[in-house]
Amino acid sequence: MSGIAEPRLQAGAQGDASAGRSERVRGGTLGPAGWTAAAVVALAVVAAAWPALLGGGDPLAVHPSEALRAPSWSSPFGTDESGRDVLARVVAGTRASLVVGVVATLVGGGVGIALGVLAGLGGRIVDAVVGRLTEVAFALPLLLVALVVIAVTGPGPVPAMLAVGFATAPGYARIVRGLVLRARRSQVVETAVLMGRSPAVITLRHVLPAALWPVVAVGTLGVGQAIVWASALSYLGVGTPPPAPEWGAMLADGRTYLQTAPWMSAFPGLAIVVTATAVTVLGRAIRRTGVIR
Repeated sequence: MSGIAEPRLQAGAQGDASAGRSERVRGGTLGPAGWTAAAVVALAVVAAAWPALLGGGDPLAVHPSEALRAPSWSSPFGTDESGRDVLARVVAGTRASLVVGVVATLVGGGVGIALGVLAGLGGRIVDAVVGRLTEVAFALPLLLVALVVIAVTGPGPVPAMLAVGFATAPGYARIVRGLVLRARRSQVVETAVLMGRSPAVITLRHVLPAALWPVVAVGTLGVGQAIVWASALSYLGVGTPPPAPEWGAMLADGRTYLQTAPWMSAFPGLAIVVTATAVTVLGRAIRRTGVIR
């Protein structure tokens, strides 16, 4: 018996130690990856708020005599087919990409929260209707849903925000619905019912806070996805119109010159990948700290 019990005790101790380590990680700092991502996001915010600090020249200034110049000391990212400085355009495009990503996430989260709360609190019929709608939306590719919204509203930066927001709303709706149903079955809500609290008070004080706060954590991860999809819409020509600097539109402009001037697409593409990845990694790191659960 002792020979069997000792390994179990050791395994239990190891499990407790592992749990302790996980709790320390959850309650700790962002970690190296998180801090690196935070630095990249901070740099992107600076570029969006004060592009002159990083980009230098005018992103719309045309210099035909300097068209398609390779990266150099005077122009680190080279120039495009009109002689515009690619570095200045990449830096200036940060604002459009971040604004679209944040606003689209807010739109998607707002619509998803409304649908999720309605499904969780509206009874079986409402829950079934909302559930079927979200299942249909999930069955369609996100880009297709966004293009349908664009077809109704027309192209442009604002329709692009709405399109990405509505396309991502079903994901938030499903999460909120599950959280609302779980909160309704919690011991806190059962205690409030036994104490005679009104349904409105129970919903506002106990159900909604428990269901909505985790969506903030999901939203931090959704910003990166929204940036990528907004850039995809601009690449297809239905987002921010030219000649405004926007990463997806710059990718579309550079595809004609991939053989002769690959830097036209390489640098805006790198900006999309790095920024979206940094936002996602930072969101996951914040969740691990336990600040947002």
